[in-house]
Amino acid sequence: MKKIITDSSKPIKLWSDDVDDLAESQLRNVASLPFIHSHVAAMADVHVGKGSTVGTVIATDGAVLPSAVGVDIGCGMIAVRFPFKVDILDNLKTLRHSLEKKIPVGRGMNRKISDRVAETVKALGLPPSIEYSNDLHQRSAHQLGSLGTGNHFLEVCTDQENYVWAVLHSGSRNIGKELADIHINKAMGLMREGIDALPHPDLAYLLEGTPEFQVYIGDMHWAQNYAKANRNEMMLRMIQEISLHVYKDKRLLENAETLFRVDCHHNYCQRENHFGKEIWLTRKGAVSAKKDEFGIIPGSMGTKSYIVKGKGNPDSFESCSHGAGRKMSRTAARAAFTESDLVKQTEGIECRKDNGVVDEIPSAYKDIDEVMENQKDLVDPIFTLRQLICVKG
Repeated sequence: MKKIITDSSKPIKLWSDDVDDLAESQLRNVASLPFIHSHVAAMADVHVGKGSTVGTVIATDGAVLPSAVGVDIGCGMIAVRFPFKVDILDNLKTLRHSLEKKIPVGRGMNRKISDRVAETVKALGLPPSIEYSNDLHQRSAHQLGSLGTGNHFLEVCTDQENYVWAVLHSGSRNIGKELADIHINKAMGLMREGIDALPHPDLAYLLEGTPEFQVYIGDMHWAQNYAKANRNEMMLRMIQEISLHVYKDKRLLENAETLFRVDCHHNYCQRENHFGKEIWLTRKGAVSAKKDEFGIIPGSMGTKSYIVKGKGNPDSFESCSHGAGRKMSRTAARAAFTESDLVKQTEGIECRKDNGVVDEIPSAYKDIDEVMENQKDLVDPIFTLRQLICVKG
């Protein structure tokens, strides 16, 4: 831990000394809410977000903050280690193109719904929201197995022993956003008379025991399950394409369950026990890091990523950072850097190197090595990954 802010309504424990004034203000706003349990924990990648900071763990007693969980409910990462080393790979550009062809990126979705996806959608069922629509459900079926936009990515990496990994980052796609927007607006509407008393309108909350709270929790858990299923479907496609690339057959897909795998949410809320009480714990851009639990902490495109084991530190609510964390907004990054800068900073990596992804340039993010140093009391690095291929949303 780097420091503790004690002059706020509840203490704020920080694992970063790189917190700007606006981010600190957002942390203080959250700490001032009447249902905060114990303290607020700000991870090493903490930075300004919508209403509250990204890279924050918020323990609440008797209420939840839909906007803190966010609009990409269940967003997270999955990583798989393959039983072969990097020297078996060739023609990385061909492999990148096959991954881009198999997995829709950006706002794209699947034109056809495969039998596997249809079975997954059937098993998921419908979100319990009373405002749910059939059109939304159809769109969610076509988007299951698609990447999305922003900093979502597919990567092929190699670790310190030269074994190959597939890594991806995605969430609950449009349906997660639609469900989140419904409940964020519902919370604001219910607090219409008291919204001005909040530090920020985005901190509108739902009280436990109300019908609106129960519906939100049901929808949130559904979206978290959808996000996990979405990541799994994309990973199966990555495994298939890598298997075809290496072996010219699908043997890796047929034995996918035997591969070492790590899968973790980093935008979600669930019931946990901390400091002697069952509470709602929201990880807004943070990963669970219970004792010996595996997690994934990516850097930016062109830098290192880490597979870690948690130390179960109670002060962080047994959590760690979910990445390097942005130090520049997308707008600022596009103004500060050029396509030429991107080419230099991603040298040796097979990826897009055009103006469309300049806002994802490594210099727009915090130094991943510094982030890892700041949270050495939270996790132990087990595998250090470097990218070979990066596909951005």
